[in-house]
Amino acid sequence: MTTTDEPTESARSYVEPTFERDTDYIADRILAVADQDGEQPRWPVEPGRYRLVVARACPWANRAIIVRRLLGLEDVLSMGICGPTHDRRSWTFDLDPGEVDPVLGIPRIQDAYFRRFPDYPKGITVPCIVDVPSGAVVTNDFPQMTLDLSSQWKELHRPGAPDLYPEDLRTEMDVVMKRVYTEVNNGVYRCGFAGTQDSYDQAYVRLFDALDWLSDRLAGQRFLMGDTITEADVRLFTTLARFDPVYHGHFKCNRQKLTELPVLWAYARDLFQTPGFGDTTDFTQIKQHYYIVHRDINPTGIVPDGPELTAWASPHDRESLGGKPFGAGTPPGPVHNGEVVAPGNNPALALL
Repeated sequence: MTTTDEPTESARSYVEPTFERDTDYIADRILAVADQDGEQPRWPVEPGRYRLVVARACPWANRAIIVRRLLGLEDVLSMGICGPTHDRRSWTFDLDPGEVDPVLGIPRIQDAYFRRFPDYPKGITVPCIVDVPSGAVVTNDFPQMTLDLSSQWKELHRPGAPDLYPEDLRTEMDVVMKRVYTEVNNGVYRCGFAGTQDSYDQAYVRLFDALDWLSDRLAGQRFLMGDTITEADVRLFTTLARFDPVYHGHFKCNRQKLTELPVLWAYARDLFQTPGFGDTTDFTQIKQHYYIVHRDINPTGIVPDGPELTAWASPHDRESLGGKPFGAGTPPGPVHNGEVVAPGNNPALALL
């Protein structure tokens, strides 16, 4: 999860040899009343009550954007979008008119955290969900958040929404997602923020061992759990989408580019070309975030022009493995007004 104190974390990594992510989140959950034995939960699922706050640059927030779109929750869970950079205080709504979120009426997401916890001592993170009536943050527990969107918000899903967390696959899926998180999603950060050569070398081996394992797993099946997309694919995609633009160079994850890993590159293009994935990916904001915010790694703040991105629209031939991305369901409809990625920020979309 990208944090407002990420520069502090990265600077600290040069004193502490191994990068360790703080995973102590606000663990509150928004729950369906039916799952509470008739007892009203503190934060019940209600259409229109909550606002998902994200930044397109952040891979953890990008997960929530994709899941919300795949499930068709746009009309019941509004979304506020922060800009791609932040300071040590907070992500800001600098993309909105007047640099104020039009629903929450605040310039910084820290205001929602402080509304609930005036002395909140930890990083101000996205994604988070805010209770609109009170203006207070409910949760920033990003792994649980998207699973709850699939399970607790089920009555509000669009017709034809996919089952992203199927009950019969959960035991195996949890194991796969844990490895994806520890070795890949967080593994790239472990490389990038390594404080010694030894810790970097170990992180590098762990990362590419996991990518090799994923390549082997995906060589004979279209998606991580088989024939249809699940949350496991969402979680892997957001790291793969950032691999060549950021992690390969900026985080020194450079054994190979994604484009040089045939199975993973084809798999990533398959997802990118599926509604909900590529159309929520903003490469410009992704690069701006990492190269501008991480001044200890990139002191000049120069954002590279490359890499060439139109190849994301090229054929992938993953259909030959069978399967259907949405199973018995259907793709989501067009991206809602106000949530469209700027065309210049993702040139491959125009070619699809």
